[in-house]
Amino acid sequence: MEARLDRSRYLIGDRITEADWRLFTTLVRFDPVYHGHFKCNLRRIEDYPNLSNSLRDLYQVPGVADTVDMDHIKRHYYANHRHINPSGIVPKGPALDFTAPHNRARRFQRGARAVS
Repeated sequence: MEARLDRSRYLIGDRITEADWRLFTTLVRFDPVYHGHFKCNLRRIEDYPNLSNSLRDLYQVPGVADTVDMDHIKRHYYANHRHINPSGIVPKGPALDFTAPHNRARRFQRGARAVS
């Protein structure tokens, strides 16, 4: 995915498709949950420039941020998976800023548009 997103703004060309939204749901959960909770901790999404910029690009689509409740996401995974996290402790971090600037629009200016 990192290499593919190095060649185009979205996974399948210059338009947001269902593939991008399906990837988004994994990306938005990866650093706060999968990295620590599921021990997928070799690298974070932030360590991949194209994935992290794409995550911020999609998060910043109008209306999308309102659908992401990071506290709920973390509580669900950490508190409900007692076989993985017997204490039920939900970490406060990591501190993530999905509103930080990204390079996607500037980098791929030719005809990029969102699908409604």
